[in-house]
Amino acid sequence: MGFVAPSEPAAASAMEELPIDSLWVGGHVASRNPSPEAMVALARLSAATERVIIGTSVLLLPLYEPAIVAKQVADIDRATGGRVVLGVGVGGEYPAEFRACHVPLGGRGARTDEAIDVLRKVWTGESVEHDGPIFPLRDVRVQPAPVQPGGPPVVIGGRRESAMRRAAIRGDGWMPYLYSPRRYAESVATIERHADATGRSLDGFEWYAFVFTSVHSNGGRARDAAAAVLGRTYQQDLGSRIDHLAAVGTPAEVTATLSAFVAAGVRHLILAPVGTTPADRTSVVARLVDEVLPAIRAV
Repeated sequence: MGFVAPSEPAAASAMEELPIDSLWVGGHVASRNPSPEAMVALARLSAATERVIIGTSVLLLPLYEPAIVAKQVADIDRATGGRVVLGVGVGGEYPAEFRACHVPLGGRGARTDEAIDVLRKVWTGESVEHDGPIFPLRDVRVQPAPVQPGGPPVVIGGRRESAMRRAAIRGDGWMPYLYSPRRYAESVATIERHADATGRSLDGFEWYAFVFTSVHSNGGRARDAAAAVLGRTYQQDLGSRIDHLAAVGTPAEVTATLSAFVAAGVRHLILAPVGTTPADRTSVVARLVDEVLPAIRAV
C-alpha cells in the first residue's frame, strides 16, 4: 500500500511515519498543469525518506536518453539502499512535451521499448553493446551499478492494450490508472494472454494500480471534489463517470472499491488523495489511514 508523495520534503518525511509501504512521484516537462520533473522529484524523495519503497508513477521514458536515466536511477538506488521502483509510460496526452524535448510523438512506444532494453543492459555495470535503431551503443560502461541486481523493477504504466503487451513482454509489473476494478481484471487477463503467447513466466511480476481517491463522511461531497479536481486536470466533465475512474465516497464505499481492486488482482495499491485544497487532501489521507487501510490490509 502506498501514496503519492507530497511535494514538500518535510511532508513526505512525515508520511513515511504512516503504516504504508511506498511513496510515489510523477511529473511532466511541459504539461498544461504545473508539475515537477519526475527524476528530480524522485531524487528529492530519496533524501526525505529512509524506509519506504520510492518510485515514479510515472516517468515518461520516451522523452529521455536511457543512459542518463540509467545513471540517475542507479545513483538513487545506491543512495537508498535499493528502495527504487521505476514506473514508466509513453505519455502523449501533452504533445508540447515532445516538441520541447525534440522527440517525435509518433513512435514513442517503440522508443520506450528500446529504452527499457538499454536500461537493463546499462544496469549490469558491464560494457554494453546495443544495436537498436534509436539508441545504438558501442563500448559503453556506466558505473557503479544499482544495488538491486539487474537494476530496479521497471513497472509499466498506461491504459491501452499496447501498454499491457509491453508489461507482459518487458515489464516487471503493471500500473494502470483511471481504471475500474472490472477493467483492471480484464487487463490482468490480457497481460497473462500476451505472456503466454511469448512463453514468459509472470512469477515475480507485480500488480499495481494507481487510484485517485476521495473520501468523506458525505459521499456526495467526496465525489464532487474528485470530479472537480480530475476534471480540471484532464479538461473533461467526469462527473457521470467518477465512480468508474476513482475510489470515491464514504469510508465504507471507498473500502468496497479498493477491496474490489484487490479481488481483481491488485497487490499494491498506490493511492492519490484528491481534494480541492491541501487541507482537504490531508483529511483524505487521515481517513484512508484510520478508516480504510486496516480493512484493506485484512483483505
